Amino acid sequence: MTAPASTAPNASGSLFDTFARAPLSFERGEGAWLYTAEGEAYLDFSSGIAVNSLGHANPTLVAALTEQAGKLWHTSNLFRIPGQERLADRLVAASFADRVFFANSGAEANECAIKTARRYHYVNGHPERYRILTIEGAFHGRTLATLAAGGQQKYLEGFGPKADGFDQVAFGDISLVKAAVTPETAAVMIEPLQGEGGVRAFSNGFLRELRALCDAEGLLLIMDEVQTGIGRTGKLFAYEWTGIAPDILTSAKGIGGGFPLGACLATNEAAKGMTPGTHGTTFGGNPLAMAVGNAVLDVVLADGFLDHVRETGLYLKQRLAALVDRFPDVFDGVRGEGLLVGLHGVKPVPEIVGALRSQHMLVAGAGDNVVRLLPPLTIGREEVDAALDKLEAAAATLAPARADA
Repeated sequence: MTAPASTAPNASGSLFDTFARAPLSFERGEGAWLYTAEGEAYLDFSSGIAVNSLGHANPTLVAALTEQAGKLWHTSNLFRIPGQERLADRLVAASFADRVFFANSGAEANECAIKTARRYHYVNGHPERYRILTIEGAFHGRTLATLAAGGQQKYLEGFGPKADGFDQVAFGDISLVKAAVTPETAAVMIEPLQGEGGVRAFSNGFLRELRALCDAEGLLLIMDEVQTGIGRTGKLFAYEWTGIAPDILTSAKGIGGGFPLGACLATNEAAKGMTPGTHGTTFGGNPLAMAVGNAVLDVVLADGFLDHVRETGLYLKQRLAALVDRFPDVFDGVRGEGLLVGLHGVKPVPEIVGALRSQHMLVAGAGDNVVRLLPPLTIGREEVDAALDKLEAAAATLAPARADA
């Protein structure tokens, strides 16, 4: 049966119909703002879903990319890439890790993490240990393996048998994790704060118990920080809030500030099985991506930057709490950390997203009927105040009686 053609306005029939695109496009951006060809301004509190971490057309990133583009775009990992070595050294110095593998996306970084965990047990003489425990509601990517890791049926449907080796447990119950461990379990893979799953945070106590369980059972702990990393929660990585560290960590989205870049970080012990020929990439770690990644770290690791993220995130949550109090028929809670913030909706999220788009503000939906606010980390109170004006105006259209009162 032939599927109907896309009905989206001005949609090209040449594209796969895999995105329900809004009838909206942008010509340029600056900071937290996007502009259409007609000059209409939109406040961007989605940042390409936590990607444009330093805003649009950030001059530091533009300069780094422009300079590198005039020198060298690609050579291959058959040769040394100085920018890659520098970025790896800086990530190692600023984290728990000893080793880094660069990729192009979060899904690729997570594939590397999965292979690293399985290979670790293989070289330790336990090839039977290949299964990975994950948490219901997680999102780890769109490849066949990472879809299986996430375990969400709506993403798995129609793609054949689910890739073997992944077992899901319910959110936040350490006893269920313990009960799910078998002699075949290799690792536990977890987002310290679920983004797509509804901005749901695990308690520090749960994560500490998880670390202790992994140590006791000889499991590796993998933290998927594709969305939470590179300053999004007010620390370089969200695990830093917990008092424990993973064995393997994945990063993407914000690490490239809008340029495709992913990374898998690991300890020497966890990565000991990843020897020449066991994994590879054509484009991962290319000079263009490395120039931008190093420029991102120049900004994020500068004195005071993460303090600014924490302060701005606190101010945003305070303003949002007042919004919830004023419009309890639209929102009933605020959650999140730093500038990864969720508004739990009473009204359906698509209605809220649409109302905000009418106010020229862009946000991202999430599971559990949550609206995600993921602004650039460079915003200040002025942008927060502008966002709250638009949020109040949108809420008023969804609950006019409440607005009148």
